[in-house]
Amino acid sequence: MVCIRCKIVVKDELDKLGLKYRTVELGEAELVENITPEMREKIREALLKSGLELMDDKKSVLIQKIKNVIIELVHYSEEPLTINFSVYLSEKLNHDYTYLANLFSEVQGTTIEQFIIAHKIERVKELLVYNELNLTEIAYLMHYSGVAHLSTQFKKVTGLTPTHFKKLKELRRNMLDEV
Repeated sequence: MVCIRCKIVVKDELDKLGLKYRTVELGEAELVENITPEMREKIREALLKSGLELMDDKKSVLIQKIKNVIIELVHYSEEPLTINFSVYLSEKLNHDYTYLANLFSEVQGTTIEQFIIAHKIERVKELLVYNELNLTEIAYLMHYSGVAHLSTQFKKVTGLTPTHFKKLKELRRNMLDEV
């Protein structure tokens, strides 16, 4: 699950199957009771119909948790991060950052840093299209050291300056799960 709508879909599917849950968060659902293999398969089928996938192996689950922490931080958090992201991620997931970074790179074929940058640029695109904040405000909100840093990274990823992008509103943003 990579967005709030995904949580709604999962809750709806669990409700349809008559399953009680404690929480449904990005990337995981905690059920009240254990389920049978047959029920697990029903959940898998229901989620697949909605374009979601049930993950079983621990590495895939951990990779999804890493992605969810990044997505939550970049797209949904307004508060500035007061510690290094590597420390934040390690504390949040109770794993050594080096292990998380190596696992992520091995499975995803990209680094955690590149994944963060891709999401930050998608968020910057969104903010540019909304046209409510200027570049200085966007740079501050997205934790860039300044407009120059934001602009350099934006151009490196998109091939356009933020100003040029703003003029090309027909350029569509990528869905979060496509980044």
